[in-house]
Amino acid sequence: MDMGNWQLRVPDDSQYWLEMVKCQYACPVNTDACAYVTAIAEGRYEDAYRAARATNPFASICGRVCGAPCEANCRRGSLDEPVAIRALKRFVTDKFGPETGDYARYREGCDQRMLPPNRGDFERVAVIGAGVSGLTVAHDLVQVGYKVTVFEADAKPGGMLTTGVPVFRLPRELVNHEIEAIVSMGVDLKCNMKLGRDFTIQQLRDEGYKAIFLGVGLPNGRKLSLPGGDAQGVYDGMEFLRAFNDGKALELGRRVMVVGGGNVAYDVARSALRPLEASEEDLVRETMGHEEKVAYDVARSALRLSGDKEIHLMCLESLEEMPADKVEIHEGEEEGIRLHNRRGPKEIVVENGRVKAMRTVKCLSVFNEERRFAPTFDETSLEDIPVDTVIFAIGQTSDLSFLSEADGVETERGLIKVNKDTYQTTAPDIFACGDIAHGARLFIDAIASAHTAARSMHDFLRGTRTDVVVRKRWEPAVYTMAEGWHREERCNAPVLESGVRSASTEIVELSYPEEMARRQGARCLRCNINTVFDTSTCIACNGCVDVCPEDLIKLVGLSRLKDEDAWLKLEQAGAGIPFEAYRAMSVEEKDELGGIMLKDESTCIRCAMCASRCPTHAILMKRFVHYKECVAVPSPNPRILYRK
Repeated sequence: MDMGNWQLRVPDDSQYWLEMVKCQYACPVNTDACAYVTAIAEGRYEDAYRAARATNPFASICGRVCGAPCEANCRRGSLDEPVAIRALKRFVTDKFGPETGDYARYREGCDQRMLPPNRGDFERVAVIGAGVSGLTVAHDLVQVGYKVTVFEADAKPGGMLTTGVPVFRLPRELVNHEIEAIVSMGVDLKCNMKLGRDFTIQQLRDEGYKAIFLGVGLPNGRKLSLPGGDAQGVYDGMEFLRAFNDGKALELGRRVMVVGGGNVAYDVARSALRPLEASEEDLVRETMGHEEKVAYDVARSALRLSGDKEIHLMCLESLEEMPADKVEIHEGEEEGIRLHNRRGPKEIVVENGRVKAMRTVKCLSVFNEERRFAPTFDETSLEDIPVDTVIFAIGQTSDLSFLSEADGVETERGLIKVNKDTYQTTAPDIFACGDIAHGARLFIDAIASAHTAARSMHDFLRGTRTDVVVRKRWEPAVYTMAEGWHREERCNAPVLESGVRSASTEIVELSYPEEMARRQGARCLRCNINTVFDTSTCIACNGCVDVCPEDLIKLVGLSRLKDEDAWLKLEQAGAGIPFEAYRAMSVEEKDELGGIMLKDESTCIRCAMCASRCPTHAILMKRFVHYKECVAVPSPNPRILYRK
């Protein structure tokens, strides 16, 4: 092991240990993934649900479609592959979430410590948009004591959950249940009420709403301005997904080109492959038994792939650079999607007003030396791909036509201008967050920003200031790792057979069987349990170094530490050496003064062998317990929130 590449840090009692629990630290809402994954491994499923639900009002939905930054940062990924955290969340929400039809556990499961502590019978507030950000604000404020009304422009709530996520990825019944669970807390939901058409911001103010939240998202898709871009058969991705999810078929040809390399592009491509509306054959299918349905769907898929429908996906990136999740790329390939890497759109070739082909150009690079988007092309390398439909999945845009100058809400670059710390807009009584404030991001990012916006609205109305603090403590760690936990390989959640899923809109991903869920949960390295060194009793016997199965502990000279850290340790030990004198010493002289224990935290498997081997008990296994809590600060900070 190359010890020279280690990042040397001296542990303290704050940030270091927070960052050690990488899954929780990476989660925008600070979900204790370690807790619910471990609980699943031990068969404590209700405890697991409470941990998953605590800070996330959309835990069930995130168990299906979250971008899972927790997995991207999971320490197990340094050994082999990350723990399947998202799929394990779904396993427990299937058992105890609102999709069961029982909302009691959902209501009781909210971590009240993350809500402002001062509660009461408060004013009316209006929330515009029943998407994840708007409903999260409603979820928080109604529990604090506000009378919350949510206005939704569409006939059904959900926002991008229902218009942007394909029905084969996210069951609409589940979405309805999670929203109904929020409504059951006392939220007043009004659908078919569009801001700018049915009411205005000024009317809300006149009706007594003391604060207004704008969670309108980015409802429109983007197209590229290309020759032929106005031809019949050219759509944007959001236009297509909205129609697909509503069961309203857009006119698609037999050969479809999707432009884009992200997850949304794959949502579009995989949706275009599937039947958009019920046919007589589909009605016949519903009368079949399960085995007959499987055989029928496989046969229908084989017919499609042999010439009935042809789906292409083109992107600037190489396969390794594509932002889409690897599982999306893999499942898309299984379903027959034809991928064209390193190709950019040059022109849509049109004949008689309709799309005939997509003219592509070879992309040489996507980013410049500063990793900024700046694609370069080889204009001599052109290729026409015969298609009759083009769908752009390259981003989303806003619709702020409802705003008037009198509202007092300023915009910038197509987004609503906000204070990024509080999500207050330039109109003091109006707040906004989610995609409309910071651009398209993950659902979990919108939820996190909505928690902040709700606290800010409360502070604005009450004239208070609410801060979020970290509570932490150490406790002895008594635990047992499952047999073979370090050898267990990652196994993704099961999915429908490719022929079946491409021929229907049935849910693609299935839930883990119980035994598989427990084995996958047991892969967790329990990063909240740590080896804590007591240097005052260490005798430098090297026993921990010898016994470590991962060879990640080393006893080295003091020179390996930064001079400032090493000198501070010497001062604490009473060495009495001036800092300048220590800094002037040679490496050999510094090492003669003392040594340090280095531990590579990236691959520690929490086996506790070092602690059991230590003859002086200088190494202990301790659990670092921490959570966040809202506290009321006595005096408000006028620089943060502005009142009329």
